[in-house]
Parts: sequence; C-alpha cells; structure tokens
Amino acid sequence: MSTADFVPRPQLAEDVARFVRTRIFNGTYPAGEYIRLDQLAAELGISVTPVREALFELRGEGLLDQLPRRGFVVLPFTDRDISDVSNLQAYVGGELAARAAVNITDDELAVLSSIHDELVAAYAADDSRAVRLNHEFHRAINVAAQSPKLAQLMSQITRYAPESVFPTIDGWPAKSVADHERILAALTTHDEEQARAAMSDHLAAGAGPLIEHLVKQGVAQRFQTME
Repeated sequence: MSTADFVPRPQLAEDVARFVRTRIFNGTYPAGEYIRLDQLAAELGISVTPVREALFELRGEGLLDQLPRRGFVVLPFTDRDISDVSNLQAYVGGELAARAAVNITDDELAVLSSIHDELVAAYAADDSRAVRLNHEFHRAINVAAQSPKLAQLMSQITRYAPESVFPTIDGWPAKSVADHERILAALTTHDEEQARAAMSDHLAAGAGPLIEHLVKQGVAQRFQTME
C-alpha cells in the first residue's frame, strides 16, 4: 500500500490503523520492524496524535508491541492465527447470515443483488473496487441480521482478515462469486439453515488459500509445535 492510496477522513486514527494493518499483511512492515511515529506522520501528512492512537489500537489487536524507549514493533503471526480467525469468522458470519435469512426485506435483497452484480463486474475487470464491494456485500447481510452487537463483533474479527489480498489469489474471485450466489439464493428463499451453511463454508474456505499466499510471501510463518 502506497502513501498515494491513503485518503484521510474524519475518523483519522481508524484510517491510519487500516493503512498500517494493510502494510503488515502485505509485507511492507515485516515482523520485527519498528514503526516510527514521526516518520509515518510525516509520510501521511498528518499530526502524530492520530498515528499514536492508531498504533495503540493495533497493539490492542496483537499486531504490534510497544517496547520502552524503542517504540512500536510488528509482531509475527502464524498460519494457526489465520485459521483461528477464519474459524471464528465462519461461526459468527454463519449466525449473522441465518438471522438475515429470517429478517431480510425485499428492498434489502434488491440492494444486495445489485452489490453482487457490481462485484462480479469488478472481478471480471480486475477493478480495485472489488475489495470495497465485497465488504459492502457482507456488511449488508450483517445489517439485515438486525443483531448490531454481533455485527460489531464480526467487524472487529474482520480486521484480522486482509481483504485486499483475496482478489490477488488465483481462483478466489470465481470461488467468491459462486459462494455469494449460493448465499443470495438462501437469503432469497429465507432458508435459515442454508444461509448459515453457505456463509460458514464461504468464510472457512478462504483460510487455506490465504495461508498459502501469506506464507509464500513471507508475511506469515508456519506454526511450530513444541517437541
């Protein structure tokens, strides 16, 4: 992620955290690297305060550590960490989809179908909008579930899943489109159990390709069991 991709908004600390999180997951900030407050603030053209707030947030997420007199350092993560997040996503996302199947309205279904069509077109055109549209697709389902606390938990979990990586993984766009069509079909027929299964399968399926991609790029490590 380059500085040119950074567009600050009112929730500045959150935007900085998203920016740094993306750099961690794409390998720009490898494990063991120190992130300098002043340097990052100058690079982004903002004050140090929102940068500090963002780095404290990422420390709370377990992506950074803060060392006395040395600053914030990127922590390593493993394939097991990714699997743990994926399993949790699959469970919570499946429950949200099941609730959405019960509560979703015709208007919400129409909006969701429109987002899906745009996402299919974005994937076909290798358009960077695919990441945003995929997020909007899942968010629309989570909103339709009418379970704001559970949706907020899902939003926090999703921070550990680097969405921007998925469109670059071979075969994932086609897999994602097929999964979304299955989810849409279940929601359209208000089939609670099919919606739960379709969403759980979709979210769980991303773990394997993501792990292989991040390990290959040197971003994630293989978990080593104690002998």
